[in-house]
Amino acid sequence: MKRITIVGCGWFGLPLAKALIAQGYEVSGTKRCAQDLPGLARAGIAAYALDLDAPQVPGNPEPLAGLFDSDFLLINVPPRLKQGHEEYLNRLRRLKALIGDRQYRRLIFISSTGVYPAQAPGVEPRELTEADASAHSPQSETLLAAEALFGAEPNACVLRFAGLVGPKRHPGRFLAGKKDLPGANVAVNLLHLEDGIRAVSLLLQRTQSRGPIAPVYNLCAPGHPLKGEFYRQAALSLELEPPEFNAGSAPDKRIWGNKICAELGFEYLHGDPYAMLDACR
Repeated sequence: MKRITIVGCGWFGLPLAKALIAQGYEVSGTKRCAQDLPGLARAGIAAYALDLDAPQVPGNPEPLAGLFDSDFLLINVPPRLKQGHEEYLNRLRRLKALIGDRQYRRLIFISSTGVYPAQAPGVEPRELTEADASAHSPQSETLLAAEALFGAEPNACVLRFAGLVGPKRHPGRFLAGKKDLPGANVAVNLLHLEDGIRAVSLLLQRTQSRGPIAPVYNLCAPGHPLKGEFYRQAALSLELEPPEFNAGSAPDKRIWGNKICAELGFEYLHGDPYAMLDACR
């Protein structure tokens, strides 16, 4: 049986784990708090408590015995950069020390499209590709440093997610009732949970025996509606008060997420953010 370890079984990691179990994988997964482990166990996951804010001792791994002894590894550690940039990188360094010199048939690191710079108002917008990432801000510098910790590992692939939406994360709640917001005419960049899961599943199937893959792929729905109208319709679809936007401009960003389609044959099930709304209830 194929074995995978998922570091971070939260809003994305837990549904991913359930989907992979249904596909025949044996899944080990982590949560920060031991009190959350019974929920993982009920889903059929070999559950481990792993708090990367606490110092780990790689030479004494008894509580984590077997956690990293898998064929595949997926790292899904939310940045939480408000708690500190160096703190996030230290969490990942502790994780890397625990993994040691293990190698995997595929290592997937979940990152963010926050590595891309926004385009100034008035500049003709273009879709940003994987090559456009830059350390243009403290946040992007930290995200790229995090990618570098794992991206050079054998068989590694970085997935840069746009804004995740799905069940219990409906876009209509994001801005409902807010007033005087700028940026009505900037693009929306979203990714449905189901497409994130499907992309990971595809990468796990595409091991080196089936040919090389790129080191980085964006995941973003190809539809880019304008922020003002989209979030208005999203709020109304839940019968919530729609947000109100002012005439102020804002930097624009449009993520191109089709490289994975061209190279690996991936297809987005939820390519239109408007149609996505019903799939987020």
